[in-house]
Parts: sequence; structure tokens; C-alpha cells
Amino acid sequence: MSAPLPPAAALRRIAFLLERAREPSYRVQAFRTAAAVVDSLDEATLDLKIRTNTLKDLKGVGPKTAAVVVQAHKGQVPEYLTKLEEAHAELVPMADDVAAFRAALRGDLHTHSDWSDGGSPIREMAEAAMALGHEYMALTDHSPRLTVANGLSPERLERQLDEVAALNEELAPFRILTGIECDINVDGSLDQTDELLGRLDVVVASVHSDLRADAKAMTARMLTAVANPHTDVLGHCTGRLVIGRRQRNGTQRPRPESEFDAQAVFEACAEFGTAVEINSRPERLDPPKRLLSLAVEIGCEFAIDTDAHAPGQLDWQGNGCERAIETGVPVERVVNTWPAEQLLDWTRN
Repeated sequence: MSAPLPPAAALRRIAFLLERAREPSYRVQAFRTAAAVVDSLDEATLDLKIRTNTLKDLKGVGPKTAAVVVQAHKGQVPEYLTKLEEAHAELVPMADDVAAFRAALRGDLHTHSDWSDGGSPIREMAEAAMALGHEYMALTDHSPRLTVANGLSPERLERQLDEVAALNEELAPFRILTGIECDINVDGSLDQTDELLGRLDVVVASVHSDLRADAKAMTARMLTAVANPHTDVLGHCTGRLVIGRRQRNGTQRPRPESEFDAQAVFEACAEFGTAVEINSRPERLDPPKRLLSLAVEIGCEFAIDTDAHAPGQLDWQGNGCERAIETGVPVERVVNTWPAEQLLDWTRN
């Protein structure tokens, strides 16, 4: 169950749970709207509104959301949130060993915001991660080549870095790690300037194009990217989709794995200190278990990530933890179980 949260964070936590429970979007949006309203108030104004029972006079705040604000302002866990968490726990029961593995994770190294193809602002994603108990979250919006996902040009990435710096001052001790999901170009180079990549905390390198290339070409492409000193995590390495999915630009059908020499790629990951991502998205679940077992045997490090594009998806890490347990991934080789400073020492080196 949640510890007491500030009013706006409690409202966003409720929106997050409603979204996970697949409640109608208007209910989810009602709590997000109320959170934005509360965020716009200074402490004195909020206190006055509560004391004079005029919260509901604010546009976007109704009886349910007002009750949450009042209780959270008193340092309590709102009743509505408690009921939701109890109900939600029954929706997706988690085995004890998976729950213990999940509890060891301190953050998520692959997330998206509305700066690229995510659906929510950076703050909203960060507060959802905080509500889950994370200590950090890497913001990894797409790089410029992926125009279909509104990838960030160098200029937009520069502006995002300024916004993240401001949010980190406000949200401390929680930390948003600067990052990018960088396209691996056909020649294996990374789709962003070296100068900017050198300034980021976390670089996830992923193949998004020419997924049906022959195994020799794909292997060479991935080996070049893995050896790049800027690459920290190899994202969704096979590119498969086990089920179809809807996107802004239409529906994608299930997709087979890309062909490449997994032995060679994972050996390079171990040699160059690049973590293999265990992607927890239910339509990806990438890499497949046979490849994940191979990466364990070779001695790779791992990152269990959600590739979240919305706040409710940040809780998908249980999918990755379950697969990690099934394939014998040692928890100490999962880099996002490490404290932030240890993780950043690793990415810098």
C-alpha cells in the first residue's frame, strides 16, 4: 500500500491505478485534471481552499477528487486510493519470488513522454514512478530518425534537458535520469550527435528499421552499436511483436524476430559492458526466453525495463521479473537494482 503522498501525487497515483484497471478514460482524466489544478496552487492557497471548503469551486475538482486532496493534505492515505490498491492487487497477483525481484528494482531505464510518442508529460511519468516506489527513472524519448514517433532533434533534446534539470530540483530526492532511445542506423552508428550522447545519463540503443535484414548484416549492425562507448543498454534486441498493437499511425501486426548471431552479440555486450534489456511490454517480451538464457550463460548484465509510453505501463516490470526468474537472471546483474550513483558510475565508464 502507498505511504502518504502530496495531494497532486495521490491524484496521479489514483489515475495510474484506474488506467491499469482499464477503467474508462474519462475517469482517469478526471484525476489527472484535478492533479494539474492542485499543482497550479501554492501551499497557502491550497490550505485556504481546504479550510473554507471551497475546493469544489475550482474547475476540474469534484467531490471525489476534493476528498482525496483533503485527506492527502492531512498526511493521510486517501480512502479512495486505499480501496483501489486493494482491488488492484487482486487484478494482477504476483508470486512471492517475482514480487521480491520486483522490489529489488530501484528504477526503470526505458520510458517515453509526450515529447516523442508517449501520452503523458514528463512530470506525470515521474510521479507515477515515484508512486511505485522507484528512486529514479530514465527518460528515453526517441531520436530524430524515428519521425513516426516524433523523435527529438538535437535542439529539442537540449530543451528537454533543461526541463528535466528543473524537475529534478523540484522532485528530489527522486531523480529523472537524462536519456534517449537512440535508433541504431543501418551502418551501426547511433542516431544522435556524439556531444549530446556524451551528456546523457543513459543511452538505450535499439533497432527500429530494416528488421528483416539478413543475419550477417543485422549482426554487424548490432555489434557496431554495442561497441559504441555511448551505448549503455541494447533495447528489445529481436524487435519481435508477439501480439499486434495499436499506435497513433495505425495498427501493427505480430512480427517475427530479427535474425542475427545472438552468441556474438551477447558476447560483445558482456565485453563492452552493455546491458541486455529485458523488455516488459506484453506485446514484446523481448528477448525470448531461449535468448535470455543464452545471455545469462555468457555473463551479460541486464536492465528490466517497461518501455512505458503511459503512466499505467510503468508497472509492467513484473512481466520482466517473471521472465528473469524463469531463465536464472541473477538479481545482482540487473543494473537497475543498483543505487543511482553506482548505476551512473557504470554508464560513465
